Amino acid sequence: AAWPARLAAQDTSPAGRIAGMVRNTSNERAGGIGLALEGTGRTTITDSLGRFRFDSLMAGEYRLEVTGPEGTVVLRTPVTVRSGETATVSITIPSPVELPPITTAVARPARPASTLPDVQGAFLYSAKKTEVVNLDSLTANSAQNVTRQLVARVPGANLSEAAYGGFPSNGIGVRGLTPTQSVEMNVRQDGVNIVADLYGYPETYYTPPAQAIEQIEFVRGSSSLQFGPQFGGVVNYDLRDGAPDTRPTFTLRQTAGSYAALTSYGSVAGGSSRLTYFGYGQYVHRDGFRPNSGVEEVSAAGRIGYDLSSRVRLSAEYTLYRNRLQMPGGLSDAEFAANWAQSFRSRNWLASPWNVLALKAEANLGRSTVLTNSVSYMFSQRYLVWRNEDGGPESPDSIDPGTGAFTPREVEREYFNNITDELRLRTSFTLLGLPQTVATGVRAFAGTLHRQEGGPGTTGSDFDMALIGGGYATDVSFFNSNVAAYAENIIRVSERLSLSPGVRVERLHSTASGHTDTTFAPLARDRVFVLAGAGLQFQTTSSTQLYANITQAYRPIEYSFLVPFGGGVRVDPHLRDPRGYNADLSWRGRLGAAVSFDLGIFYLSYHDRIGLISGSDSTGPYLLRTNVATSVHKGVESYLQVQPLVLAGVPQGRGTFSIFDALGYTHARYTTGEFAGKRVEFAPEVVHRMGATYERGAFATTFQISTTSKQFSDANNTVSSPDAEVGIIPAYTLLDWSGRYRLGRWTFEGGVNNLADRHYFTMRTSEYPGPGIIPGTARSVYITLGTSF
Repeated sequence: AAWPARLAAQDTSPAGRIAGMVRNTSNERAGGIGLALEGTGRTTITDSLGRFRFDSLMAGEYRLEVTGPEGTVVLRTPVTVRSGETATVSITIPSPVELPPITTAVARPARPASTLPDVQGAFLYSAKKTEVVNLDSLTANSAQNVTRQLVARVPGANLSEAAYGGFPSNGIGVRGLTPTQSVEMNVRQDGVNIVADLYGYPETYYTPPAQAIEQIEFVRGSSSLQFGPQFGGVVNYDLRDGAPDTRPTFTLRQTAGSYAALTSYGSVAGGSSRLTYFGYGQYVHRDGFRPNSGVEEVSAAGRIGYDLSSRVRLSAEYTLYRNRLQMPGGLSDAEFAANWAQSFRSRNWLASPWNVLALKAEANLGRSTVLTNSVSYMFSQRYLVWRNEDGGPESPDSIDPGTGAFTPREVEREYFNNITDELRLRTSFTLLGLPQTVATGVRAFAGTLHRQEGGPGTTGSDFDMALIGGGYATDVSFFNSNVAAYAENIIRVSERLSLSPGVRVERLHSTASGHTDTTFAPLARDRVFVLAGAGLQFQTTSSTQLYANITQAYRPIEYSFLVPFGGGVRVDPHLRDPRGYNADLSWRGRLGAAVSFDLGIFYLSYHDRIGLISGSDSTGPYLLRTNVATSVHKGVESYLQVQPLVLAGVPQGRGTFSIFDALGYTHARYTTGEFAGKRVEFAPEVVHRMGATYERGAFATTFQISTTSKQFSDANNTVSSPDAEVGIIPAYTLLDWSGRYRLGRWTFEGGVNNLADRHYFTMRTSEYPGPGIIPGTARSVYITLGTSF
């Protein structure tokens, strides 16, 4: 059975890796070959030059599986991993998997979605709900970062698709939590936070291009012990890397599409016996299907890793992002119904230059102990000039007959600077004949935000940030510092049963100073959080698991909650950080070679949600920002992938046909306060994505259906409003198709997004990039030509 071998492997040291090459019997390098480490859940595929790698492995004995076109195992080979060393493997695939000499690719593994192993590096994932999306295993539009295709196999992922309507990136929300700019997710790249300020302004302005991503990792709410808030859990974008002892490999991809869309991508990867490196650069241009929605983007990242010794590895990574985008503004309901492609704003501009520097060290301190340290520095900005929200979307931005000029625009600037140090220690030992694992760590964070708003801008139409005739109405500085410590343990009661208790303690200090155009009393906050959690995992069979988890979480008070923007708004001096917990119960695994699944239920309790209530006193009416309600979110999350041809016993030569279904059902309601019984805003009851993929030889194609039910944009459950800032977001269903063909070192891709040209939107907003309705994206076509050498 696989499970005893896996548990035994986790009893020893973690600092090794497996790397190698796959060739066919003609001695040609074979790309697109699926590999797995038996019993661990770890999978990968070979790149276009036949290379593969598994990192962060505990020392021990493994069996490496090579999968054929239907996902069946066609070859197994034992591999011994030693502490701090790379086990090099050379594989020749047998003739049943061999392709004609004209191409070097075979069908990819049939499981593009998997889970994280129980132990990986310094992290513990036992009894947690995790998902891993292997991007090289998808036939999807990665060149244009079409999020609903990239995360289609993550049940319940609700998306805010505004990257084409004025935001730099799309947002993700789960379990009825707000998706806008992923504010309730802990967003990371290669394990490093990339949001503006996790503890005060957790908005995502930069998302790495999918072409540079190897896999996307999701950990739901139980992640709060090892990673800290938020309620939604962690999404980590794991970039590609070079492999040891390989010459430089260059990848070039050129994509063109509808609405003058152009994406140019290039990367290089390689390594020596001690050194690995990877770097990418991407340029994006698009005009957008609406007028005044053009975008220019440049992103790049570089990483160097070096084995200082057999026990110590150092790495450095720098990420750069530059953009310039025009915001076409929002629409009213009537305007959207009449022509969803129109725009009434031509003078709105935004840029968000982003920089992230990270230094990491990993040390093997013995047979069963690993120590890691990550220091990151984020220094970034967001600035914009726009004709603001006064009057709503129906207020025309036109020339004033009296002055012969446009209305002066508003200028806003924000500067973000924060530094984070995360030190983690993971050790394994034997107790009563069974392997046990403990993970501990500390985190230190300090971040500042300097926000300037209400600056009198020009009457022009270009991207001009100049101030005319005055200063900023709001000029406020914020500061957050955080110190946290955690400990989590995998207690193996038997070879099949394990428990995972843990605790995290956080101290958070927040201050605000400066002035606004309203009554502003600078506030300081000091608070301590104690979060506890526990999980249970039972190996029901050699390839299936039953797991449960309950873990506390909280959402830090954001900077915007501390400042009474707008007249007549006050801040409760006793404002509390929302707190609550996530609970999961699921069964996951594989049934033979044809079926993989993860079926479960969840319960999320969200206390002390922050909102506005009305009041009055001797000075007149006012709005008070305070803790107004508790909400409860419960539902079902299921993922199922089936290979019908394998079930039917069809010979492998007919190709691979797989069907996936990812369903999230969420019942989210307010249970206290004036909104009791109302639906939680941005919480669709159903998010359902399903698709079919067919692969044969060098050809692959995927057809996908994405359905999201209606959702409200405010806690009052407003159906419609004159200014369109609140109201129903109607249900929508989108169809997408993509295909790929490989010929030698060349790759041809193409597809159609929103095949039926469905008119839809995912957000309403009272501020930028609106106000009003921000339409989704019309039908568009793309083609990609790529090569590696």
